[in-house]
Amino acid sequence: MNSTMIEGRRADSARRRERVLKALDAALRGGGDITVSGLARAARVDRTFLYRHRDLLERIHAAANTPFEEGKTAAVSRASLQTDLANALNRNTRLTARVQVLERRLSEAMGKQVWEESGLGAPIDVDQLQRRITVLEQELADTRRQLDERTEELDAARAANRDLTRALNQAGPTAPRR
Repeated sequence: MNSTMIEGRRADSARRRERVLKALDAALRGGGDITVSGLARAARVDRTFLYRHRDLLERIHAAANTPFEEGKTAAVSRASLQTDLANALNRNTRLTARVQVLERRLSEAMGKQVWEESGLGAPIDVDQLQRRITVLEQELADTRRQLDERTEELDAARAANRDLTRALNQAGPTAPRR
């Protein structure tokens, strides 16, 4: 019974190989794109079947790299595909660099927002208010110093006025008043 199953599997594999080869011949005659997925679909087999049979896979790759014959030129040449690939790689490099710049900017913006929302960093308006408070405190200190100086001058003037008034009162009347 075991040998019967093995023979059945071999026969199934041979039928699938035959369908793949027919699909490959049809694709070569038609001049269409030759891809593993496309041939697997056309032959009604799974792609893993093609990857398990290296000889079929090598034929597919060789056919994909061979331009269409019978007096017709291939719709796409190997050189143009290589140029397209190089351009795509360059574009990919540029886009990767752009994505990195945008990610860095996004990270900075989100970091700033989180920093402000967490309360660890003072918001801009609080920072400006702190600077204004410092300026006003300095002005207050200067004003208090000036007030103290003027209070001392006023106290000295009052003391001098008292002394003069006392000296005049002790001297007595010198001249009659009219």
